[in-house]
Amino acid sequence: MKKLFAVAMLGALALSAALMADANHPTGTRGLLLIDKMGGTIRFFDPATFKERSSIAVATRPHDFVLTPDRKTAYVPLYGDGIFGRNPNPGHEVVIVDMETAKVVASIDVSPYRAPHGIQIGPDGTIYVASDLDHRLLVIDPKARKMTKAIDTGGTTHWIGILPNGSKIYATNKNDPFITVVNLKTGTVANKIDVPGGTEGIAVSPDGKRVVVMTHTNPGLAVIDPATDTIVDRIAIQNQNGGGAYKAYFSPDGKRLLTMNLGSSVINIFNAADLHAPQRTAVVGKDPMGFAFSADGKTALSANHGDGSVSVIDLEKGQVVQQFQAGTGIETLTFY
Repeated sequence: MKKLFAVAMLGALALSAALMADANHPTGTRGLLLIDKMGGTIRFFDPATFKERSSIAVATRPHDFVLTPDRKTAYVPLYGDGIFGRNPNPGHEVVIVDMETAKVVASIDVSPYRAPHGIQIGPDGTIYVASDLDHRLLVIDPKARKMTKAIDTGGTTHWIGILPNGSKIYATNKNDPFITVVNLKTGTVANKIDVPGGTEGIAVSPDGKRVVVMTHTNPGLAVIDPATDTIVDRIAIQNQNGGGAYKAYFSPDGKRLLTMNLGSSVINIFNAADLHAPQRTAVVGKDPMGFAFSADGKTALSANHGDGSVSVIDLEKGQVVQQFQAGTGIETLTFY
């Protein structure tokens, strides 16, 4: 009995260590967090039954989130009442959510900067958020609950990706022909990587060895080597029916890369160890915008922003096995 208990404890510790490894690739078994952009609501669902537990209405539309490594706190930027390029009343807050009570406990005002959007957390707990209207990367001290710095990225930064060691952030610029590389130790722009036509979503591999960016021109993946900040590979996304490249996500275990394209309900599943290997595709709901991954690595969820649905994907089979409704239009989500 003692031996079985010891084995169980080791398994639990291994799972706990895996969950804590990189806060920007979250997963877990306690719950499901969904950012309902179209409904202006933060939602909490049961991770097994996919039934809603509770929700929080916020002042203006949220788009993204980040969790602390212990999954006890979420930071959710409030973007505004519109979308990129058409956001007449931009927000200026990042709300702090207690994940245990499912309540907003405070907010951080990032004024005068507007439209906080893509967000990441560093290994020391520092929060970074993009302000696309003001071309800034905002640095937030979560203990003091205030913005400490605003770094000029030189472009319309919408999404950001941080290396796991916290040394650099890569910022995609939707309307500008380059990716901005920010040295977080100096707080300055270290490099600009030329990408004609602009860039969209970004995904940093859990091991920090690759940065994958969705490109507008010849829609597909550009793979960056963070050791040299150069594009070392390009991969076309198959069977997209003319959709434009949008977002990419690595699974927390690093085994898979999932992508979605604007204007298409097709998602692509890549073998992350060999991005040139045959791609599998699955048809999900309308306008997919975000992915979540189960702790066992077997299941992904696709948030289908266009019809308020979430598709459940069996990653081994590459098939949608279930679909459920969740609010008005979820953009991002995660198991925790």
